[in-house]
Amino acid sequence: MPSAELSSGSVHYSEFGQGVPLVLLHANPGDSQDFEAVIPALSKNYRVLALDWPGYGQSAMPQQPESATVLHFYKTLREFLAVLGVPPAFFIGNSIGGNAAARLAIESPELVRGLVLVAPGGFTPHNFVSRTFCKVQGSRFSISPHRFARMYLKQRTSTTEAMLLRASTVQATTERVVLNRAMWRSFARPESDLRQTAQRIKAPTLLLFGQRDPAIPANTDGKVAARCMLSAQFVALPCGHAAFAEVPELFLAEVEPFLARCSNA
Repeated sequence: MPSAELSSGSVHYSEFGQGVPLVLLHANPGDSQDFEAVIPALSKNYRVLALDWPGYGQSAMPQQPESATVLHFYKTLREFLAVLGVPPAFFIGNSIGGNAAARLAIESPELVRGLVLVAPGGFTPHNFVSRTFCKVQGSRFSISPHRFARMYLKQRTSTTEAMLLRASTVQATTERVVLNRAMWRSFARPESDLRQTAQRIKAPTLLLFGQRDPAIPANTDGKVAARCMLSAQFVALPCGHAAFAEVPELFLAEVEPFLARCSNA
């Protein structure tokens, strides 16, 4: 399996197909295998690059996982693209992956041809309850990755069952739980918030939210994201947090025409 040697360590990625690059960015926790249900279809028309964030999948753990933040993952994405020499690309990002992709479109629009943001982080209107939840999830009292995944994956498929298995095994090691908790603490901090800057996104954008997602709800975060990006297309699907794994056919029915329109524009 290929890997990119970055300043933070080795980052694993999988590559499929040829054509315009399409970069897949998973959630916290998770790994590149979360997209396995949609990669075969997407790789028919695009060069699909699915990376494992540092500390997940087969990528090296950050040197200080207890201090990792959303900006650490964003910097990883920028360096990954530079090291591989990836030309302007499409991005599909889930949760923190969506946050990183949106931030890239804000800060380096020349690198982004189009965005598919799947329940992206950064649009939560924080209050006492949400900040307390992030604080608890960032502590030794956190809900385990497996229990939390069972809460936010609402549709059972072979892909989500495999995600749940990884959440109860490889993602449940002490070192990875430390990283998971650090990311949760980061979610409530100002550097995670995209609400004031997302209006600068010029790339065509498709917002996909799950109607049953308890983590990043369509009716709250989704509506906020849609207001921040008035030109974006908003779609709510009958699923939880990971539409590409829970309802892959419905996901592709929205994403493939969107990417085709962007490619032909």
